[in-house]
Amino acid sequence: MTHIRRLLPEWAPQEAIILAWPHADTDWAPWLETVRGVYLELIRAINRQGTGVLLLIKDSDIEEFLAGDNLGDKVLLLKADFNDTWVRDYGFLTCQSDQGMQPVEYRFNGWGNKFDAAKDNLINRQVLAVLCKLPLVSAELVAEGGALEIDAQGHLLSTALCLQNPERNGPMNLEDYREQFRSFLGAERVSIFEHGHLEGDDTDGHIDTLVRFTPGKGLVVQSAFNRPQDSHYEGLRALVDECRLALPDHQIFELPLPEIYDEGERLPASYANYLINNQQVLCPIYGEEEDNLALEVIAKAYPRHQIVAVNCLPLVRQFGSLHCISMQVPTGTLTDKVIAQLGAGVSIYA
Repeated sequence: MTHIRRLLPEWAPQEAIILAWPHADTDWAPWLETVRGVYLELIRAINRQGTGVLLLIKDSDIEEFLAGDNLGDKVLLLKADFNDTWVRDYGFLTCQSDQGMQPVEYRFNGWGNKFDAAKDNLINRQVLAVLCKLPLVSAELVAEGGALEIDAQGHLLSTALCLQNPERNGPMNLEDYREQFRSFLGAERVSIFEHGHLEGDDTDGHIDTLVRFTPGKGLVVQSAFNRPQDSHYEGLRALVDECRLALPDHQIFELPLPEIYDEGERLPASYANYLINNQQVLCPIYGEEEDNLALEVIAKAYPRHQIVAVNCLPLVRQFGSLHCISMQVPTGTLTDKVIAQLGAGVSIYA
């Protein structure tokens, strides 16, 4: 079967990363400056790799951002109004097509109507589409980028718990999802895992907190092998078994599980929520004893990449991490005008 387009894996060459600058009207308000510090650290790391940053930002925050002594060298500010900063789940995905790099989007409804996402759902059409060479293609299906993981052979991974939340697409069954991913994203094969979920995860078990592909036929899996008494242990062990069954020719790299609480509530801290950015992997750490082991595992899984640790403890206080706040833009997607402006330093898109 031939496909008009195919979703690209995260390790495809990138020209930019999309981020959304935390503002006072988001849930980040109690920790706004601390969280913005994480974003600035991330922007610098992305820029050091030669990758640009497309930064969604409220008009009222632009002057303060430009005045700060904290700028990268390839940042394009995009005036936007948005509900929250989890751009992984509402930013456009990019497929390779006969015409070039094709931006595509699903509908976003706040992870099954849990939160207001009306503004987020408009970001691609109102702000980001104009930056791309090819027009945006929209699907009526509700789905999030964090729920989808794909390799270079078109093998797409997702989770049943997430897809089968009826607040997303009603009673849609898993075979219908598989067909939609084949037709819209060009997936050649779809594996939907039944196990694995982190307490406190509002997404219903996004795959990007659980299982990630590597370019060398590997799978990085958020395990709990280091915590056999943990409430997550059995479910994550069953997930590892599912991975072995679905991809028997892949090497599995198991990550340790941290245990982090905030005011008595378990936080969904995952080391699998990292971002592949060209020749580096930006990895979340949480100030826990498992940090170093997690970095070692990821280094073994990506031996040709530089491993860069980013303190994401402030992010997980709002139940997400590094991958959740970012969306990669493959090389060849953006217009020449945007690329030129990104290369000119820090500026406001006009």
